Amino acid sequence: ATVHQAFLALGTHYGKVYLLDVQGNITQKFDVSPVKINQISLDESGEHMGVCSEDGKVQVFGLYSAEEFHETFDCPIKIVAVHPHFVRSHFKQFVTGGKKLLLYERGWMNRWKPSVLHEGEGNIRNVKWRGHLIAWANNMGVKILDMISKQRITNVPRDDISLRPDMYPCSLCWKDNLTLIIGWGNSVKICSVKERHASEMRDLPNRYVEIVFQFDTEFYISGLAPLCDQLVILSYVKEISEKTEVECCARPRLDIVQPLPESCEEISSDALTVRGFQENECRDYHLEYSEGESLFYIISPRDVVVAKERDQDDHIDWLLEKKKYEEALMAAEISQKTIKKHKILDIGLAYINHLVEKGEHDLAARKCQKILGKNTELWEFEVYKFKEIGQLKAISRYLPRRDPVLKPLIYEMVLHEFLESDYEGFATLIKEWPGDLYNNTIIVQAVVDHLKKDPQNRTLLRTLAELYTYDQRYGRALEIYLTLRHKDVFQLIHRHNLFSSIKDKIVLLMDFDSEKAVDMLLDNEDKISIDRVVEELENRPELQHVYLHKLFKRDHHKGQRYHEKQISLYAEYDRPNLLPFLRDSTHCPLEKALEICQQRNFVEETVYLLSRMGNSRSALKMIMEELQDVDKAIEFAKEQDDGELWEDLILYSIDKPPFITGLLNNIGTHVDPILLIHRIKEGMEIPNLRDSLVKILQDYNLQILLREGCKKILVADSLSLLKKMHRTQMKGVLVDEENICESCLSPILPSDASKSFNVVVFHCRHMFHKECLPVSNTVSSVQFCNICSAKHRGPGSAILEMKK
Repeated sequence: ATVHQAFLALGTHYGKVYLLDVQGNITQKFDVSPVKINQISLDESGEHMGVCSEDGKVQVFGLYSAEEFHETFDCPIKIVAVHPHFVRSHFKQFVTGGKKLLLYERGWMNRWKPSVLHEGEGNIRNVKWRGHLIAWANNMGVKILDMISKQRITNVPRDDISLRPDMYPCSLCWKDNLTLIIGWGNSVKICSVKERHASEMRDLPNRYVEIVFQFDTEFYISGLAPLCDQLVILSYVKEISEKTEVECCARPRLDIVQPLPESCEEISSDALTVRGFQENECRDYHLEYSEGESLFYIISPRDVVVAKERDQDDHIDWLLEKKKYEEALMAAEISQKTIKKHKILDIGLAYINHLVEKGEHDLAARKCQKILGKNTELWEFEVYKFKEIGQLKAISRYLPRRDPVLKPLIYEMVLHEFLESDYEGFATLIKEWPGDLYNNTIIVQAVVDHLKKDPQNRTLLRTLAELYTYDQRYGRALEIYLTLRHKDVFQLIHRHNLFSSIKDKIVLLMDFDSEKAVDMLLDNEDKISIDRVVEELENRPELQHVYLHKLFKRDHHKGQRYHEKQISLYAEYDRPNLLPFLRDSTHCPLEKALEICQQRNFVEETVYLLSRMGNSRSALKMIMEELQDVDKAIEFAKEQDDGELWEDLILYSIDKPPFITGLLNNIGTHVDPILLIHRIKEGMEIPNLRDSLVKILQDYNLQILLREGCKKILVADSLSLLKKMHRTQMKGVLVDEENICESCLSPILPSDASKSFNVVVFHCRHMFHKECLPVSNTVSSVQFCNICSAKHRGPGSAILEMKK
């Protein structure tokens, strides 16, 4: 047999040739010979056929034309091959093979001329023609002839000469125009025809053959064909019978192998059941293939088996059979444009059912998102299915929330399921799901019913507040949040502008989080006034103080009417901030503040207030008597910078040796130390007196050095500036026609250059005619610019007098 893309040509033992379509239906029949057909050959177009038979007949004829050639030989003709392009007039060639390999060419007057291509090595067993190359096999091996040069370019010898060539025939197959595949016995060779380099030619053919792959198979080869970069091999198998322990014929095998340089890797293997395989020999099987359709034909004496490359549908069938649903789904998604039998949705639904049957409910629910997509009917069907098996919780996390949106009943059913068994899960769903997915009133009522059984359940209360928020009943939500002291209360107020609702709940907010409450109230003074807040907090002075303190920090003047109240609040709840408040506030009554501080014996604050009220002596006295802190007293005296205060400080300290030491160490730069030293009584012991006196002398020396240094710097700067001024005044000044006299406003230079003129130019760049200047009343001859003198910018003395 031989095959074309459109049909199969089949020769029988009775000399008949049948043409069959790809479904096996007979389309044409030819009576060629009374004995068996040995070989059939077709050209690439499928329009011409060559047939040879056991009685020596050779026929080449057109299937769709009257063109025909007949020849009868005196010996059986085993092979025939027509030129691949026989349909063209200049390629009317074919070869036959018996004991010789003959080439027939049509010449002048349409006569056929035979020529011997090869003889003398036994019968020609097989021949394949591709392009300009003819490959044939005889008893000795395989030869390749180049039809262009009419030279034989290789001889591939037979490996196992012990096998009878008529019982184990050679299989030849061209993979492409330059690659020949040879199978003989259990040996496979893949040969590549290559061009010989010009430098290697000499008397050799211009082409040569290189064996690129060679390996042995487990069984005898009956046929082979290429499949991409792999090989399809039809093998004749013998095995030992388990019953009789005698070697017998087994079913033939169709293997796909991956050639390697010296071996092969088996990709797949199938045993074929054909009728009468027990009596068949290796020569009874043939493998033909159709390149365009990727169809492989296994021919046996009684059957023709068609094999085709598995497509993605077959692969998916196999995966589903093996319950590999995820891989099947992935394969269908990748090949969705090419698959014909399967639908992605059907595979996905089968996968979900499989996972449910296995008990992997969470995974099944997760896959629903991808598989069901936007199909609401399927979603609702799957939800009810999960409800029947009690697994609504599993699918709840994956239900669509928008595009698509299911019926409200579906979501309500899931929420009721959680409400009955899992309050936390219910709260999570309410928080995650938009409020428009379900009937809010129904869910609120259900929660209220459950709260009747458990009124203090914080989870249910929090969830009810969220439901009220979705329903825009913000007042109720706010009450619950405040009762629960929930952190979202402030967010709720801001988001929904609930300031009118919290005017009577300020104390609750402050109790919950005074920091956040105060910030919120101060940020929204236009909605809740300062007066209203202070009024609400009247009975909670500690909270009132927190609010007013933060208000004062933000703006010293906004709450000025409450500054008097704040004095007592600071004194009661926040003394560390009282003194800063007194210093920064310009509105608090000092007498009231002094009264409160004196009542509570706040010395530092009292000192500050006394000094601020101008009673510095009383303040200093309090520091000395109450605090007994000489350093603070000295610091206070320095701040006031009042000589009488220093006198009071010295008088108070004169009989207290530690105070004297402090004064000696600190007053050197403010008061003459001699005043203090003269007043020290004879014989009084003063701690660290020597060190104090040394420090006084060092401070004095330091002052002298500083003054001398400053004097040197001043003199140097004065001299430098004087030199700079001198250099500047020595420079010339440009006088041209554009300049005018500042007095008479006429051009400073006369129009007639021959006339004599006198011009006075000052350093300030003002210019005058000599006669326009007023006569100086002073004895000094130095003149000054009238303009600059009038503007009090300092006199500009004359620097240049021009005469001509």
